[in-house]
Amino acid sequence: MLNIGSATRIYLATGVTDMRKSFEGLYALVKSRLELDPLNGHLYVFCNRWRNRIKVLYWDGSGLWVCAKRLEKGRFAWPQGVENQKTLTMTGAQWTLLIEGIDLRHTRSKNWYRIPTKES
Repeated sequence: MLNIGSATRIYLATGVTDMRKSFEGLYALVKSRLELDPLNGHLYVFCNRWRNRIKVLYWDGSGLWVCAKRLEKGRFAWPQGVENQKTLTMTGAQWTLLIEGIDLRHTRSKNWYRIPTKES
């Protein structure tokens, strides 16, 4: 089971990813293209050109998980990255909205106090 706690970061790879990639291919993408450590317990999410499939790479402490979701109809409202931005970071709540079909461009967060993270 994927544990998405408050300390777990979710990284969305911007652009298109070849969905034929599995463990080694996605691991290599995280290391080389995203320049992040795939063994840190965070989720790395990839989407195909038609935005109807996603794959998630996750390290649970003892091994790698690759999870996939294919939509039978419709598309994911995949966020667009800024030029030269390789990843977007999202919260667990945003992740839930994304995989449930909510377009994040048409939602907004309340300005509640949040403890700043090291990467913010």
